[in-house]
Amino acid sequence: MLRRWRLEDRKPFAELNADASVMEHFPSTLDQATSDALAMSADEAFDHDGFGLWAVEVASTGAFIGFAGLAVPRFAAHFTPAVEIGWRLARSAWGHGYATEAATAALDDGFERVQLTEITSFTAVSNVRSQAVMRRLGMTHDPADDFDHPGLPAGHPLRRHVLYRIDTPAWRAHRSGVRPTPSAPSKTSLPT
Repeated sequence: MLRRWRLEDRKPFAELNADASVMEHFPSTLDQATSDALAMSADEAFDHDGFGLWAVEVASTGAFIGFAGLAVPRFAAHFTPAVEIGWRLARSAWGHGYATEAATAALDDGFERVQLTEITSFTAVSNVRSQAVMRRLGMTHDPADDFDHPGLPAGHPLRRHVLYRIDTPAWRAHRSGVRPTPSAPSKTSLPT
């Protein structure tokens, strides 16, 4: 289940952000204060942008397991301005299909309600698990789009990132099970 954030999400969110396995493809783990600020910023984005990173809970148990949703990257790159889809789940939630299920709902919301024309996703080259989710979502990768993340210094092992994209026609085709005809990348139209 995707929902807005609650104060009681902060403790389990900080625990997953302190887990070295969960944060393997990020520069570092997060302390409690940084994790709390991220949760607050994720929730405030709904009021500011009209979309954001939802808290994810297991519907059958109510357990908070992480986040999934849409965000605006806050750095400049060849593909920005853009809207990205992202997720971060507790290690105990891996391997159950939750990331794909939650990200599919976020894509649907982005293309249907928010009326985006393109959604991107990116991660460190080494993050093959997230890249597999991107492919399951119907996103495509062009190696010419890969980039060095400007927030990481030259020589950092996580600096090189892959970029995946999906536009409205490809999303519709993927949802209907039809293979789309490749199209040229387009700039994302951000809602006003």
